[in-house]
Amino acid sequence: MKLVKLWLPVAVWAGVIFYFSGIPDLKTGLEYDFFLRKIAHMAEYFILTFLLYRALSGSCKMSQNRLLITAAGLALFYAATDELHQNFVAGRCGCVSDWLIDALGIIGWVAVIKFKIKQAGKTFGLR
Repeated sequence: MKLVKLWLPVAVWAGVIFYFSGIPDLKTGLEYDFFLRKIAHMAEYFILTFLLYRALSGSCKMSQNRLLITAAGLALFYAATDELHQNFVAGRCGCVSDWLIDALGIIGWVAVIKFKIKQAGKTFGLR
């Protein structure tokens, strides 16, 4: 049951990403459409990396760095497959630039965790 609680959110969120990637000609219709879609790319992969990190840390015995690298690597791989998927959707294309934007969200999560670890170390005299 613990594994379901840890990994079900990952699967659901990956499904949400897949669903939105499958919508032909996805646009917001707003003036800042391009900017909003790029922010959405970063946010969805920030969240995916968080969920992967949470699932891995609760189900695997790994060092902190290995957890971060594994979560980021899995998220980067999923982002690449998502861009590949978009090549088969009308009005969409898989772009390396979008994958790099996804990577910014992933790097953002890693930076947050690294910062929290650094702050925790200072608080508890570990540094």
